[in-house]
This record gives sequence, C-alpha cells and structure tokens, in this order.
Amino acid sequence: MENAGFEAIASPVSYTAGAFYQGKLFVSGPSGLFVFGAGDAAHGSSATLLKSYQVGLDLPAAPLGAMAVGRLRGASEPELMIATAGAGVLLFSGNGGIDKADKSDGSGNFRQLLPEDADARDVTSLLPLSTGELLIGTRLRGLLIYRGQTGSEGLESFHPWLAGLAITALAADATGFWAGTQDHGVMHWHGGQFDSFEAASGMSSDASAAGSSAVLPDAHVDAIAVHGSRVFVGTPMGVEEFDDGRPARTLAANVFVHALYADEKNVTIGSMEEGIQYVSLETGHRPAASLLKFEAQDDAAGTAEQFLSTGDDGVIYAVMRGGLRRQQNGGQWSAFAIDASDVTERVDGAVTLTDGNISALAFGPDGRLWVGYFDRGLDLVSTSGERTTHLEDDHLFCINRIALDPRRGTMAVATANGLVLFDAQGKPRQVMTRRAGLIADHVNDVAFRGDGMVLATPAGLTFVDGRGARSMYAFQGLANNHVYTLGVRREVGRDEDDEVLAGTLGGVSELRHESVEHNFTVSNSGLKHNWVTAIVPTGEGGSGDGWMVGTYGAGVMRMDRDGRFIPMEGATRNMVVNPNAMLATKAHVLAGTLGQGLWVWSRTTGHWRQITAGLPSENVTAFAEHSGEVYVGTENGLVRIAERLLD
Repeated sequence: MENAGFEAIASPVSYTAGAFYQGKLFVSGPSGLFVFGAGDAAHGSSATLLKSYQVGLDLPAAPLGAMAVGRLRGASEPELMIATAGAGVLLFSGNGGIDKADKSDGSGNFRQLLPEDADARDVTSLLPLSTGELLIGTRLRGLLIYRGQTGSEGLESFHPWLAGLAITALAADATGFWAGTQDHGVMHWHGGQFDSFEAASGMSSDASAAGSSAVLPDAHVDAIAVHGSRVFVGTPMGVEEFDDGRPARTLAANVFVHALYADEKNVTIGSMEEGIQYVSLETGHRPAASLLKFEAQDDAAGTAEQFLSTGDDGVIYAVMRGGLRRQQNGGQWSAFAIDASDVTERVDGAVTLTDGNISALAFGPDGRLWVGYFDRGLDLVSTSGERTTHLEDDHLFCINRIALDPRRGTMAVATANGLVLFDAQGKPRQVMTRRAGLIADHVNDVAFRGDGMVLATPAGLTFVDGRGARSMYAFQGLANNHVYTLGVRREVGRDEDDEVLAGTLGGVSELRHESVEHNFTVSNSGLKHNWVTAIVPTGEGGSGDGWMVGTYGAGVMRMDRDGRFIPMEGATRNMVVNPNAMLATKAHVLAGTLGQGLWVWSRTTGHWRQITAGLPSENVTAFAEHSGEVYVGTENGLVRIAERLLD
C-alpha cells in the first residue's frame, strides 16, 4: 500500500542491532534500516552512510530489531533477515553480490514473512540453520521454525515446551542451539532433546519435572554468546558460563548484562549500568569467579545493544543506541560511522522531538504543539517545526494526557505523578497531587467543564473548581474505581449541566451535577466490552447527539443520547483502542489502536477506513488537529497529514 500522504516529524534515530552483509554494515533501529560502507578497520577509516530505509515509508509500520544473515532453503543466495515488532520477518536481497559488493550502494529488494497469527508477528530473535531453515523467536508465541516455503507456509511451533514462552535470544553451537527466555532461563537443544536451566528462585514445578537445573544468576536471559565449546548466558545478575553444555561458573556477578561477545581471551559485556566491560579468560587454570579480572572501559560509556565481528581481524563492533563503536585488538573503543543524531539529520532533517514513544498530543493557545512521551517528559514544538522547550522532571515524566482549558487559554498535563498546570505562555505553575486533594497521584485524563475540571484516576474521579477538590469512587456509584477516560458534552449557556461520561474498567458511568445517573455495562446494555479506554462526542465542538466509545477488546461503538450502544460496521471488532487515542473533528472521528493502525470514520459517508501505510508504527497512541492537518502519534514516532487526504 502507498503512503496516503503522511509526513514524518523527525525524532532521534537510535540503533538496536547490526549485521555485515555483502561487504556492508547494516544497522537496524525502531525507525528504519541504515546501510554503511564498512570502512577500513586496519587504517581506522570510518564508515559512511550509503542508504536508509524508513519504517512506515519504505518498510512496514513496525520497529526493526535483531538481524541475521543466512541462506534459506530454495534461495539462490544468502539474505539479510530482520526481526520486527509486529510485522513478522523482513528478508532483504541486496543488488550487490559477493563479487560486486564494492559497487553496491546498499539497494536491494525486500520480501516479508507475515504469519496469519498476529501474535506470531512480534519477533525478538532470529537464527538461520545450516539446513536452510530459520528459527524465529517471538514475544508471545515461543519459538517458531520456518521451512523456507513461499509466504508463511511451513511456519510452525518448534517444540511444545517453548510454545508459550517469550524468547529473548538465540545462538547456535556445534551440537545444536540455545534459546534464552524472558523468565524461564535458557534451554539447550541437542540430539533431539532439551536441557533446561533456570534460576533457583524462578523454578516452577513444571520446569523441575522437565529436568531443569537451577544454575543461572537470574531467570531473565538478555544475551547469549558462543565461542568453541563455551557458551555464555547473560542475565540481569551476571553471566553463566557453560562448557560442553554443562554449567561451569558464574562471571560478573550482580552486573546487569544486556549484550555479550566471547573470544579466546575475554568475554565482552554490554552492561545496562556500567558501559562496556570485560571478563578476562586468560588463565592457566580454572579460577573461581571472584578471582576473574573485571574492568570498566571509560571510553565506551552507554549501553551496548549488540556486539559483532567480521572474523579473525581482531575488531569488535558495538551497536549502541546513539552510535556505533569499534575496538581493535583489545585497544580503546572509538566512534565508528555516523552517530545516530547525525543520521537523523541526514534522513529526516533537523531533529525536532526528544523521543519517539508518543503518549499524548495537543495544541496550545499560541499554536505550539505539545508532545507528551511515555517516559521522556514533554516537548513544545513551534509552528515552524522547531522544538522550543523540553520539560522533564519527577512529575513531568510519564505523560498520559494534555488538555487545553478553553476559557483561560492554559494547559493541563495529566501524568503518572500528578496533574501539572501551565500558564498561557507554557510555564509550569502548579502541581496537584493527593496533597492538593486529588483522590490519587496518577492521573489518566483531564477534562474541563463549566468553571472547573474533572480528573480520571485509577482510584476514581476528582472534581476541581473554585470550591476546592471533591472526589468520588465506586462507593458513590461509579461503575468501577479505575477510570481511564472522560467525555464532556457542553450544553450551550448551561455550563453547570455539562454531561460527563467516565470510561472505566467496568463500563461507562454517566454523570450530571457530580452524581452518577446511569451505569452502562455488558450486562445491562449493548456495550460489547466493559473496559472502556476512549470517549469523544460525535457532534462538533463537544456538543451533539451521541458519543463514540473506544474499548479494550471490542473496538469502537456508538452510544446515542438514550444510552443505546450501536455496533459500527468494520470498527466494532476484536480490536484494542489505546487509552484516550480518539479525536473528533468537523469531518472525521479518528481512533488509534494497539497493533491495527489508524481507523478513520467519515461524517460524510458514515464508513470506517483502516490506515497503516505511512505510519511509523501500527500502535497509534495520540492525536491532535490544527489548521486542516491531523497529527498522529505512535509508539515509534510522529507524523502529520492533511485531513482531506484521510478520505
């Protein structure tokens, strides 16, 4: 499908994995695939950016992750295999073969392995086998194996033991392969059977019955490295070394290990907290782990996502979020290739946003776009597209909702640590928490009514106005204490009678005069799912004769003035609408979903349309509208589009 007309607003490029293919270094990240000329390691030359492929434009709308190179059964040459978080596996065949690699600019052709089961499309790790088969680790469907047939045929579960596990890492040794999991340790497949190794505190009775050994420092496995007969398994509490498939010793105890590389001399560790470090293995005997040398390397600060090497030239490469580093023959680490910030400017232009994980959007009274992040605070972006302010502190961290007070021209920002009130110039003036009378510190939504506002929290509702703060919860009649979203319908000239709808974990509560008039649930109405995540009035300007209600599991329904819930063709389905990810404009109603892209309802035709092409992710989280343009936030970036192009 072609891009409908979305334009990306530049957020920082970051790297997560790398692989050498056809003489080039390919680096993947949430926003795309970047191809570098490998440079000359012997003379210290740096790599140069040759080509980039952007998620949502050149590639499917899903962040990219782990990569591997292999030749599948029936293929004429090796391919680059790329894991995605939601779009299965991408297979890339470069135009430059081995004999003409130096002439290749990194261009080539993609094909996609897209399982019918959506849960099998969230891929974490890849391991091509010498038989031409491909092992695929997934977050939700365990370990799959692809036999190499056309399309998704031949894709099946590798073994029942792994079918329900979250696979985090794969690596091959001389006898078989190792599979790391999120919370069940590591498994070694050899000779047609599994050996399972878990952490002592994490063993289940089923695992014990299956022959698991409690040897790992932690049940969560982040990385696996193999050198000869030795296998090193990295966890948040250190590294376990295996020799000929048997546990040997624990290295780097209590170190949070995120990436590993092993050779004859050292185990190189990418630590979450202490940069790149290593354990020396150069000893004449087998010492206790406490005697092993463990040193930090100050010139390689930051977390390494992956280590890789081209072979026996003594050069190790580290893929890091902000750039690439290289170490030659045990020397110092040095920058290699263009840093991620410079690549962002080359690909998208000057960086506008602080992060790509968008959680909330709104326009301020001066026309600036307010961008809230899942865990990076708040950006204010000017009408010319430049970031003017970044705010981040203990309160402005996890942003849930941003709302304009239409009367005062001020802004309210709902966060996981309180409500932050801003003046008309965008300066924070007040933080409201439980100490100020809120029923909870965590605020999911904020809406303005009359001369005050109402706040949605996991503990109930709080009304705030000139009389102070007053709260209510299930004891006073709410359908459920956990309120996710608010809808306010303004009656012209009768602000005191504003109607408020509260979407909760247990249905919808309709309120007037700060009291519950009706509760609507699956058991007493046509509502298809009690977990309600988003509500918008269907009329223009917050008025009208009904509501659109988004749910966590039944898509979108229409609610009329009499409280009847009406299924909507196409949109009332097995679909998750993200919290507060709905927007009503003069021409459309938009809904953002978890993994099913953007849904658009046309007021003219009365029909819904699904859009995924052009989005940086199919997990759509936030909307804002200004001057005929719609801004769409996702977990992987921000795009805008002329609203007329949505039809």
